[in-house]
Amino acid sequence: MPLSEHEQRMLEQMERALYAEDPKFATALEGSGLRTYTRRRVYQAVAGFLVGIALLMAGMVAQQIWVSVVGFLVMLGCAVLAVTGWRKAPKPGEQQAAAGGRAGPGGSGGSGGASARRQARQRRSMMDRIESRWQRRRDEQGH
Repeated sequence: MPLSEHEQRMLEQMERALYAEDPKFATALEGSGLRTYTRRRVYQAVAGFLVGIALLMAGMVAQQIWVSVVGFLVMLGCAVLAVTGWRKAPKPGEQQAAAGGRAGPGGSGGSGGASARRQARQRRSMMDRIESRWQRRRDEQGH
């Protein structure tokens, strides 16, 4: 659902205020972050799946069962990564709605769970501070 003119103006004012207060943070939010990360992860999983197929076929040709089993396991693991990465990828509209989520995860591995949760809390508290400042300004301008 598109934003009304009033909502668009408010959003533009919030963006200008954010750039004025913290230009470094504002430029960090501009990046495509999570969406690019998940898309790259899906592409890597597809490439790994193809490597798994090659291992499976090579194991069958060389009559080495263990190579075929490794190839199948690689295919299975990459298929799981591709499906979970595809499901986690934000839709274009969701990405714009959740501006705080644009920064994306810091690493390429999945071992940063606690760090990601801490960053999400910090981001949430930062967004809360920005919202409270915005509300104060609106209240001051209205009176």
